Amino acid sequence: MSVFDEELQHLKENVLKLGSMVEKAISDSIKSLVERNSKLAVDVIDKDLQLNALDVEIDEECIRLIALRQPRAGDLRLITTAMKITTDLERIGDLAVDVSERALELNEEPQLKPYIDIPRMTEIAQGMVRDALDAFVKRDSALARDVLTRDDLVDNLNWQVFNELLFFMIQDPKTVSRAVKITYVSKYIERIADHATNIAEMVVYLVEGKIIRHMAVPEKQ
Repeated sequence: MSVFDEELQHLKENVLKLGSMVEKAISDSIKSLVERNSKLAVDVIDKDLQLNALDVEIDEECIRLIALRQPRAGDLRLITTAMKITTDLERIGDLAVDVSERALELNEEPQLKPYIDIPRMTEIAQGMVRDALDAFVKRDSALARDVLTRDDLVDNLNWQVFNELLFFMIQDPKTVSRAVKITYVSKYIERIADHATNIAEMVVYLVEGKIIRHMAVPEKQ
């Protein structure tokens, strides 16, 4: 294996490391809400600095590789894809922080309702992130395209949560504050799925050289 190949492997490992940290942040942020564990929410918020630092490190690594190695074709696509993926991962980390902040607020009040759809949304969104990263490492565009098909599931659950909470607010104005905060959490999870979709689209570009952003979800090949 050449030195450049080793550097590319190290880059992919760092992307996966960031992805693993982000997945844990997602899981812990929702767990802090469902289990009313404010200590866990604080931990997610505190660890965001580590996510940001690794994001910067990966960007600097990508810039160095482009400047010093002058990669071509597939290698250049890999490096630029890694830069874009880490941007989405860092934003997912920010959304996990947002969830944790709402959890801290909601944990100070009586629970409005059992959390059912939000954990389901999170499971789907987290699976999308995991599979999108797996597709990146394996250069598996079929798996990336499969990730794209799941975004509607999260969108539909988001609407379901909103409509249910709207009913609560109409029935009892005293629930408005808590209900609005829960709708925020639902929206944050929906945005996580959107970022996972962005990653999957970049994997399709990496493997197939096709830019499919802003297009209808392509059929599996």
